[in-house]
Amino acid sequence: MSVMENLFSRSPFTPLQTHMEKVAECVRKLDDLYAAFVKKDSALVLKITDEISDLEHSADLTKNDIRSNLPRGLFLAINRADLLQILSLQDSIADTAEDIAVIMTFKKLEPIKDLKVELKAFLDKNTSAVENVHHIIHELERLLQSSFGGAEAKRVKQMVNDVAFLEHEADIMQRGILKKLYNMEDKLDYASFNLWLSIVQTVASLANLSEKLAYKISSLIETN
Repeated sequence: MSVMENLFSRSPFTPLQTHMEKVAECVRKLDDLYAAFVKKDSALVLKITDEISDLEHSADLTKNDIRSNLPRGLFLAINRADLLQILSLQDSIADTAEDIAVIMTFKKLEPIKDLKVELKAFLDKNTSAVENVHHIIHELERLLQSSFGGAEAKRVKQMVNDVAFLEHEADIMQRGILKKLYNMEDKLDYASFNLWLSIVQTVASLANLSEKLAYKISSLIETN
C-alpha cells in the first residue's frame, strides 16, 4: 500500500490536508519575498522565487499522487468530484503564489514609496484569507465526525463567512491601490505600470480563490 493509499484508508480528507499544508507554505513565503523586494535585494528575491517554485512543485507532486491513488470505488463522505474540485482550488492557490513571485522577477521594479504600506497591507489581507481557509480544511475531520452538522458545522460556517469578509476587505483595498496606480502616469513608465497592475491583480486572486474554496466547503455542509 502506498503512502497516499494509506492516508485515504484513514480518512478521505487527510490527503487534502497534506496538500493544503504545502500550499500554505508557498503562500507564507510571499511575505519574505516582499520584504526582500522592499530592501531592493534582487538576489534574495530570485532565491525566494526559486524556493516558492520548489514548494509549488512539491505541492504539484502531492496533487498528482492524490489523483492517481484516489480509488474509484472508494466510499467517501463526499463524492469524488467534490474532493477533486477542492484539490483543484487548493492547487490554484499554490500556482498563484508562484505566479506572483515569478512576475516580480520579470523586470527590476522600484518600490513605490506612496504605496509601500498599502501594498504590504493588501498582501497581508490576501495571505490571511489563505491561512483562514487553511484552518477550514483542517476542520474537515471534525465535520466528518459530526456528520456535517451541529455546533461544528455552525463554527465552520462562521469561518467561511470570515474568509468571505477578508476577500471583501481585500477587494476594497485593491480598488484604492489601483486608483493610485492609475494616477501615477508621471511616476511610472508604461512597462512598470503594467507589471504592477499584473502583480496587484494576481495577489487579489489569493483571496478570491480562498473564498471559492471556503464556499465549496460550505456547500458540503449544506448537501450532507
